Amino acid sequence: MDEAQMIARGLKLPLAGVTATLELLDEGNTIPFIARYRKERTGSLDEEQLRAIAAEQSRLRSLADRRATIEKAIKEQEKWTAKLERALLAATTLSELEDIYAPYKRKRVTRASKAREAGLEPLAKVICEQPRGALSINDLVGPFLSDKVPTVEDAWAGARDIIAEWISDDIGIRQAVRQKAEKWAVLTSTKIKGSKDSQNVYKLYYDFALRVDRLRPHQILAINRGESEKVLRVGMEISERDWLSIVHQTYRPGRRSVLAEQLELAIEDSAKRLLLPAIERDVRSILTEQAEEQGIAVFASNLRGLLSQPPLAKQVVLGLDPAFRTGCKVAVIDTMGKVLLTDTVYPHQPQQKWKEAAGRLRELINEFGVTLIAIGNGTASRETEQLVAEITREMEGVHYIIVNEAGASVYSASPLAKQELPELDVSLRGAVSIARRAQDPLAELVKIDPKSLGVGLYQHDMNQKRLGTTLDGVVESVVNQVGVDVNTASPALLGYVAGLNRGVADKVVGYRDENGRFTSRQQLLDISGIGPKTYEQAAGFLRVYGGDEPLDASAIHPESYEVARAVLNKAGVADWEEVLGEERPLAPLRKKDALQALAEELDTGEPTLMDIMEQLVRPGRDPREDLPPPILRSDVLQMDDLTEGMRLMGTVRNVVDFGSFVDIGVKQDGLLHRSQIPDGAYMQVGDVIEVSILSVDKERGRIGLGWGG
Repeated sequence: MDEAQMIARGLKLPLAGVTATLELLDEGNTIPFIARYRKERTGSLDEEQLRAIAAEQSRLRSLADRRATIEKAIKEQEKWTAKLERALLAATTLSELEDIYAPYKRKRVTRASKAREAGLEPLAKVICEQPRGALSINDLVGPFLSDKVPTVEDAWAGARDIIAEWISDDIGIRQAVRQKAEKWAVLTSTKIKGSKDSQNVYKLYYDFALRVDRLRPHQILAINRGESEKVLRVGMEISERDWLSIVHQTYRPGRRSVLAEQLELAIEDSAKRLLLPAIERDVRSILTEQAEEQGIAVFASNLRGLLSQPPLAKQVVLGLDPAFRTGCKVAVIDTMGKVLLTDTVYPHQPQQKWKEAAGRLRELINEFGVTLIAIGNGTASRETEQLVAEITREMEGVHYIIVNEAGASVYSASPLAKQELPELDVSLRGAVSIARRAQDPLAELVKIDPKSLGVGLYQHDMNQKRLGTTLDGVVESVVNQVGVDVNTASPALLGYVAGLNRGVADKVVGYRDENGRFTSRQQLLDISGIGPKTYEQAAGFLRVYGGDEPLDASAIHPESYEVARAVLNKAGVADWEEVLGEERPLAPLRKKDALQALAEELDTGEPTLMDIMEQLVRPGRDPREDLPPPILRSDVLQMDDLTEGMRLMGTVRNVVDFGSFVDIGVKQDGLLHRSQIPDGAYMQVGDVIEVSILSVDKERGRIGLGWGG
């Protein structure tokens, strides 16, 4: 099978769509561009499918590179055979390739290599043949004694070392034992005597044993971390029945052979010293890779939810970055995110200027017409919430929201923050970031490394390159689905637009600063670094509002402007404004037969035509508007206010393997365990859901939640 066939079969996708996708990728097209503007060629494959194809293409090409390297290395040893060629071509994973290559690797000096140098390989072959009859042991060994092999026992030991290595390197044995171990082996962990685990983080794994096929991804990652921190000793138990019979299929001691004992000793030594330790490494590597993939997938889903939270537009926001000793930093921003004022108040210990802080916040709310207070969820968050709740109870039209402040300090110290807010101290920039996160989460959060946003689990233990690539793909996906106002976007936001990068984004902002607002998409071609290909990829995702060309404010690609105008003409609409928000004028054209005929007449595809009509009615529609808005609060709950059976709304803060953490308005997030989530229910960070209180443990600060939807 060729590359496209392999990918199509592996992902269970149409071959034609996969072939077209690979061609488009090789032509330099971006995934967001292909997903939106090349539906006819791919058969309307969605972005997730396209990214899976791209990832599989990368994996297969890496596999091909490794296959070529192995082939070259074996040929240099003059050991290349047709059988090896067939085996390499049939291998579909890296571990299979490495199994094939293992006997041909240039090994460090081993006991087996020393024995071969001493001339004991023929003796090892005799042992494996298990000859029968009344043979003289001394006669068998005698010819192999020398200065390098002075005794009979040295000869037997050396021959056994060679056999042990043969067994361990045998492709069939290794693969069969690995398959057994992947299902039946037991992973164990115990606490290392004298090790420090002050907060009992790994207490669950102090005396732990579980079959590997029943391990959860978060357990694997936790055990790995405990091992790396030298708290846990980790092992794997592989039952003799799961490896011995496999070895005996090739190396079976003969009942009547005088050399049976030597082969049994070689098998036992190979299993203990070489084969099983290698299988344990392989299986643990597979488990870790699977756990990391799951962890990355969860992180990516959480990040998508976080970035997709609906913006709270047209709000004057007061951002609060809470703290005790150093005070709560305050920032007021207008409806466009411009900083109006910054300050610091000291309501908490040691200053405890509660009344003064409340008075100052009321003053700012009245002076600037603040409608929303955004409180960071870090240190002193709930204490600050008490202060804000006291104020909002008295002031009509003012609410507050708790904002995830993860990464705010990273942004505050970044070159971008210094460029955007040069006049502000680092400590005050965090309050600005918190306020802007409430106003437009996506526009603000793209300024921060996705790994610093606090919506993953064990992210520092994962493959950082793979994690970074996946998370960047999520950010790119959300940014391009939403679209970007080219006249207001930051360089960080523009850098995620399909076809652009941070360098080109800086040039776009520089051009804007020097020449004023963009009045058309076409002006992008005047910028150094944006040629026809880059323009093709990026233009449809950039919005120009109030410009010379009304269609520039939509997601319609410039290559389809003539089609869009022809659609309006067919609908008998002279002015585009006549169909804005109005389905009726275009409804006759959307009927199946009419749509097909119009697509043929205009020489375009039906999916593209449908997208154009949707944009003509709802130009530049923000998909985030379809999601429920964040919960705005005006009062605070205590754990004492909670009773079993109470139902209330909450915001999903994090999703992990064992459930979801939900902010219900008290100091501690509640845990909605996966056992409480109905089959088929799906949630992501930022979702607003109804939950019920199952249990409240005040001493440990834990709240158990049930499904309330």
